Amino acid sequence: MTAVTLPEVLTVAAALFVLGLVAIFTRKNAIGILMGVELVLNSANLNLVAFSRFHGLDLNGHVFVLFVILLAAIEAAVFLAICLAIYRRFRDIAADQVRELQG
Repeated sequence: MTAVTLPEVLTVAAALFVLGLVAIFTRKNAIGILMGVELVLNSANLNLVAFSRFHGLDLNGHVFVLFVILLAAIEAAVFLAICLAIYRRFRDIAADQVRELQG
């Protein structure tokens, strides 16, 4: 069984990042945009753990990943609360209608 190398992990992280950006920029549904943001955060987490693993034995990258996961959970809770507010007002969660909530 062969070991996974750093370029292979970075390639997977780059693919996750690109898929997340595509989801963010092509979706009109707020839940789809949230899923894209989560993919981007997961690619950053993968990079942090990979560099921590391949460039030393310290756990700084792993600890930082825990903070990013905590941030992602808080961000998802706030985003879903905003989606509920949009749905209650417009009966749809299309991101185009967010401008109408201003004012």
